[in-house]
Amino acid sequence: MLTDHLPWHAPPLALPDEPEAWEQLAAIGGWQAVVIDTSHPFTHDVMTAHHTGNAGLSARWCSLPCAVPVLCAAATGDGIAELQTAVLAAEAAGLPLARMVIALVVVGDGRLPAPVKAGATMLQPKVGAIIHVPYDERIRSHGLSNAARLKPRTLAAGRELAEAALSSAHASWGQTLPHAAVPAAYTEGTTHRGHTPQAADRARR
Repeated sequence: MLTDHLPWHAPPLALPDEPEAWEQLAAIGGWQAVVIDTSHPFTHDVMTAHHTGNAGLSARWCSLPCAVPVLCAAATGDGIAELQTAVLAAEAAGLPLARMVIALVVVGDGRLPAPVKAGATMLQPKVGAIIHVPYDERIRSHGLSNAARLKPRTLAAGRELAEAALSSAHASWGQTLPHAAVPAAYTEGTTHRGHTPQAADRARR
């Protein structure tokens, strides 16, 4: 995972949205895994792609070699309802639910609401894993600027997430994961399949 070490309150860097650009970063070599944090609205993207007939950003992420999608949702009544909608949309779009990992993030102290427990139980058979991430006030106030002071249960949840993602990858591609492919050069105007419009036109001829 790359980090810019900027202050927690600093605006995010301008990074490419194209999954293929990130695949090239992974293909540089020397990485065991690449963790990519995106903020695109998953459900809206999947449903828009369905209605327009185009390949959505979510589907492109899921189509990358050895890619394990991780959805994050708040462990609240609204959060679980939105998560259920997202999973139903992904199922209708044929996205790989079986290798999807869900991080259900608790947003405050106290017990999980009953609707959250019930919703997680209903979703469990559809996805690869559901991991409960406990509330940790240090992340709320300081992010990961001092990871050594995170609560043990937070670190345990992080390990569970990593193990769930790795188990999902092993279940899909085997215990010995293949090396990252070296894709063709990615330039402006390249389609998500790695071909320029001109090359695609020549192929049709």
